[in-house]
Amino acid sequence: MEGLRPFTIGTDWFTDVDDAVAMRVFARAHRAGAIRIEGVCINARMRYSCASLDAFLQNEGLPELPLGIDRGATGIRGHGRYQKRMAGSPGSHRANEACVDGVRLYRAALAGAEEPLEMAEIGFCQVLAALLDSPPDDLSPLGGRELLARKARHIWTMAGKWDVPGGAYNYNFGQTRENMRAAHHFYEHCPVPVTFLGHEAGKAVITGGVLKGRRDDMLALALRDHGSKNGRSSWDPMLALLAITGGLAEAGYGAVYGRAKIDPRDGKCRWVPDAGGNQRYVLKTRPDGFYRDAINEIIN
Repeated sequence: MEGLRPFTIGTDWFTDVDDAVAMRVFARAHRAGAIRIEGVCINARMRYSCASLDAFLQNEGLPELPLGIDRGATGIRGHGRYQKRMAGSPGSHRANEACVDGVRLYRAALAGAEEPLEMAEIGFCQVLAALLDSPPDDLSPLGGRELLARKARHIWTMAGKWDVPGGAYNYNFGQTRENMRAAHHFYEHCPVPVTFLGHEAGKAVITGGVLKGRRDDMLALALRDHGSKNGRSSWDPMLALLAITGGLAEAGYGAVYGRAKIDPRDGKCRWVPDAGGNQRYVLKTRPDGFYRDAINEIIN
């Protein structure tokens, strides 16, 4: 891995448990000194959002991380399966009302960054879209687009389905009308290089089963509550591993350069190739076991 690099993380932290596996990957990289997490933003709100994530991060040895939330993100379909147990674990955990607005979290991290910030997104991007359009404030005299251009180095995103000619629907782009419009707007106008890890990359890589049967491990309990005690597809953990590694070849990927096009009406995405583009999606160059073993070693 490269030296310590500052990061923010966005997560929906909601219906699927791969977010929790990914957060352990990020947390352990932080504790190992590979990255420095400057804040985490939840972009799908439910009753136990901040309390459960706070409890999880405390359990991972990161009790003081700034947390933000999109308070308006209440229209996501589905329900959380593991967050109530986490929120009820011993200790004091921050409620949604105690966490800052997601855009403010990002603006504070960017404005205060002494070196270029990297941003990892494993959920929805309506907060990123709102950040892009945010006006100057007490944190910075720069509007969001200029703040990103000056202070952000790279955006690592788990989203898209890039192996279908002509385009395809993807969960991270298409849960609500707001998600669809936000994804279209942000990736159309983002001034920062973006790396996408698509649905096709993570589906067959199953991780987390190494924790099966542990009753004192919060992540093992989350996997069990989700119905994935034998492991879960590794969309978000693979993005986390890629982001903290940094280099494509070292992480086991090649890339296709160009630009993502997301339809704001239905969330379908397609890729426009361009060898000189500042966006790319990754292609695995190693067997699935390479990524599986690397993630399981970190989370075990």
